[in-house]
Amino acid sequence: MQPRNNDIFTPSQLNTLARDLLEGSFPAIWVEAELGSVARPSSGHLYFTLKDARAQLRAAMFRMKAQYLKFVPREGMRVLVRGKVTLYDARGEYQMVLDHMEEAGEGALRRAFEELKARLEAEGLFDPARKRPMPAHVQRLAVITSPTGAAVRDVLSVLARRFPLLEVDLLPTLVQGSSAAAQITRLLQAADASGRYDVILLTRGGGSLEDLWAFNDEALARAIAASRTPVVSAVGHETDFSLSDFAADLRAPTPSVAAELLVPDQRELALRLRRTAARMVQLQRHTMQQAMQRADRALLRLNAQSPQARLDLLRRRQLDLGRRLHAAFNQQQERRAARLRHAAAVLRGHHPQRQLDTMQRRLAALRGRPQIAMQRLLERDMLRLRGLARSLEAVSPLATVARGYSILTRSDDGTLVRQIDQVQPGDALQARVGDGVIDVQVK
Repeated sequence: MQPRNNDIFTPSQLNTLARDLLEGSFPAIWVEAELGSVARPSSGHLYFTLKDARAQLRAAMFRMKAQYLKFVPREGMRVLVRGKVTLYDARGEYQMVLDHMEEAGEGALRRAFEELKARLEAEGLFDPARKRPMPAHVQRLAVITSPTGAAVRDVLSVLARRFPLLEVDLLPTLVQGSSAAAQITRLLQAADASGRYDVILLTRGGGSLEDLWAFNDEALARAIAASRTPVVSAVGHETDFSLSDFAADLRAPTPSVAAELLVPDQRELALRLRRTAARMVQLQRHTMQQAMQRADRALLRLNAQSPQARLDLLRRRQLDLGRRLHAAFNQQQERRAARLRHAAAVLRGHHPQRQLDTMQRRLAALRGRPQIAMQRLLERDMLRLRGLARSLEAVSPLATVARGYSILTRSDDGTLVRQIDQVQPGDALQARVGDGVIDVQVK
């Protein structure tokens, strides 16, 4: 039996179908296994096998994910990984491509951590509204940590460098182990009950989730939330998170950063003090100047209120008012004299004799005007008549006849003859010439 063409696959086609089937059937899955054949070339990718007593599986973790691992994968290490199942087409081998890997024991702790965190968060233990603000100036600080760890050295070094005046009490405790959580909780409650401290700092250096597990204790988280004294948590590195970080009023990524957040830099504080002192001096000078100005004005008012000064002031006012009154009286007299002069001039202008003289002059001037006006009017009319006569003579038919022309009219009705077809042979006509009328007959 021969196969049909569409039933025949090439190796690449078959591998592609197998890969799609694997990736579609297996979403992101978790696998717990032992590491084997671990290789990390210069590219930064990780290649290894995941194995148990009966089987093994090739796996890869590319550099973008591998760079965030918190441990160095080694041969024989038991791990918990998450990734997707796929197939490497070039060799026809199926494998897992991972996006997460942690030590196997840490996986159980991680799940317990997430469950406890979700429960406490649902109770409102991590609510930002219940967190207490940090004091503006910390005067006394309690540091709960291991007395021999690197964290305490970092904290004390930063505090001494930034603000050596701060009073620091080191409350030594275990920070790792089965009894560490209870000891830390007792110290925290005792420090809070004493009322001695402005802030309580919980801190330790970095480590695995198991190393930091004491700070994920439920009783410790509740003690932090119940504390009346503000609590700062600085546990592990920047990427490490514990329940004490969520319950505390302030979380610092590292112990050194916590120390920097709690106290000001003495250099910055000294600069602020110098600036404040300069402003105070300037303000004091300004206040003194204002006080001196008020004192000068008060002295002037006091001198002005003495009896002799008041008499002198009243005398000067009296003299000034007398001068002003005299000047006003003179101005009024001058205005009245000017009005009288104006009224006399008006009266002189309206005297009867003066008006009669004016009217006589006007009458003498008008006596010859009617004759002159009449003569001019007659001359103008004569000129107009001569012009009209010339115009009439220019358009008169008689003037045309006088130049040698004649005017023909019918004898019976006097109709003017302008064309030949107006007359017939035998019609009687009259021809007007310059000195009379001639009777004519058409032949």
